[in-house]
Amino acid sequence: MSETTTPTTRSAAVVSRPGNDTALVSEQGRTSISDTVVSKIAGIATREISGVHDLGGGASRAVGAVRERIPGSRTNLSQGVAVEVGERQAAVDLDIVAEYGVSIADLAAAIRRNVVGSVERMTGLEVTEVNITVHDIFMDTDGDGIDDESTGSRVE
Repeated sequence: MSETTTPTTRSAAVVSRPGNDTALVSEQGRTSISDTVVSKIAGIATREISGVHDLGGGASRAVGAVRERIPGSRTNLSQGVAVEVGERQAAVDLDIVAEYGVSIADLAAAIRRNVVGSVERMTGLEVTEVNITVHDIFMDTDGDGIDDESTGSRVE
């Protein structure tokens, strides 16, 4: 008995999600999304989360601080964000500074939810992973509760 196979058409390149009718690749054309676009979306989504003090490692934060002092310059929204963007998927790597006292596990989960939701909603790309590296903890030294007027002896 001979088996006959019919060629099947593959539509794997068409992105379709429940509630999202947008296709990045269709019969009418292709939509390409730059790495810069995805990194800015991910950076903004990360900064929206309470408990994130800043993005980037030590060197990139130092460069960012110098850059912000230049008149007319804008904040680099993709500082501390690295992405890989394919035709249908994206992967995001984030370098953050967390605020002291915040649960890092809860913070990371909130960041992942917001980044995945924002990138998928705005671009139609599937986010395969969001890797987070916590480089530092920010401690507010201005509100440390120490009375600045008492510079004398600790005991009376």
